[in-house]
Amino acid sequence: MNGLKLLATGRCLPAAAVTNEDMRRYVDTSDEWITTRTGIRQRYFCAEGENALTLASGAARQALADSGIPKEELGCVVCATVSADYATPSLSCLVQAELGLPEEIPVLDLNAACSGFLYAVAVARGLLAQNGKKYALIIGCEVLSRLMNMSDRSTCVLFGDGAGAAVFEAGPDFPFYALQGARGDKAILANGPGPLAPDLSMDGRAVFRFAVEALPHCIQGIQDQSGLSLEKIDWVVCHQANERIIDHCVKKLKAPAEKFYKNMARYGNTSAASIPIALDEMNRDGKLKPGQKILCVGFGGGLTWAAALFTI
Repeated sequence: MNGLKLLATGRCLPAAAVTNEDMRRYVDTSDEWITTRTGIRQRYFCAEGENALTLASGAARQALADSGIPKEELGCVVCATVSADYATPSLSCLVQAELGLPEEIPVLDLNAACSGFLYAVAVARGLLAQNGKKYALIIGCEVLSRLMNMSDRSTCVLFGDGAGAAVFEAGPDFPFYALQGARGDKAILANGPGPLAPDLSMDGRAVFRFAVEALPHCIQGIQDQSGLSLEKIDWVVCHQANERIIDHCVKKLKAPAEKFYKNMARYGNTSAASIPIALDEMNRDGKLKPGQKILCVGFGGGLTWAAALFTI
C-alpha cells in the first residue's frame, strides 16, 4: 500500500481568546493554578455565529488553497470530531457542500476523541488505496465548549475549540508507519450536544496514568516498525493535552525535549484538532521543511491511542 506525504495544512480558531484570568468569571481558579498544572494560558471558545462547520471549513479551505491541488482531484474527506453540529449530516458532508468538493468520493466523520486525527489519517490511506486516487483532505475539529460544565474547574479550564486540516498525497515512495489501539474505559466521558446530555467529565488521575503509558508505547511502536531512532526523527508532535504529560514522557524516554513540539499554552486541549493545529502552526512558523520526518502521537477518550510517522 502507498504511503502518505503531508502537502499542506490549515487551521481556524474562534475569533476571541479566553485567558486563564477570563476563566475566573466561571470558576474559582487563577492563572497560576491552571498554568502550573497544565501549561495552558488561554484557549478559544466559539461565540454566536461560530460552530464546527465554520471552523472545519475555514481550516479545510486554507489547507486546500496552500496545497495547490484542484478540489476535483480529492479522493476522500475524513473529519475527526466528537462535537459536530449534528449527528447527521456529518460535519465532513457539510464541509463538502460548503466548499463545493467532489461528490463521487467517500466523505465521513469518525470519533476516536483525541486520537481522532491520526485514526482519520489511517482511514484516509485505506480509502485512497481502494479508489486509486492520490489526495486526501483530513480535518480535526472540536467545539468542546458546548459540552462542558462551566462550573467544573477540573475540566472547563482544560479544553478549547478549534480546527486543523491537512492535505496528504499517497505514493509508493513515501515512508509511512502507523499504529492504533483502544482500551474501553469511561475515564473521559462526553455525550452531546443536547439538553439531556451529561457534561464532559474526566477522571484526571486515570487519564494522566493512561497518557504517560500510551505516549511512550506509541513512540516505541513506531520505532520498532520503522527502525528509526528518535535521533533520525525531526519532530514529535503529541496531542496537546497537558504539558506535564509530555515532559514526563520526555524524561522517561531520555529524549531531546526540543524535538517535542508544544503549543497547549495558546489553545488548550482541542482533542482531535490539537495535532493538525500544531502542524499548521509549525508549518507557518517555518519549522516544517521538505524531507523532514514527523512522528505524531495521539491519546485520549475511549480510551484510544494512535501514532503515525510520515514525511513532509
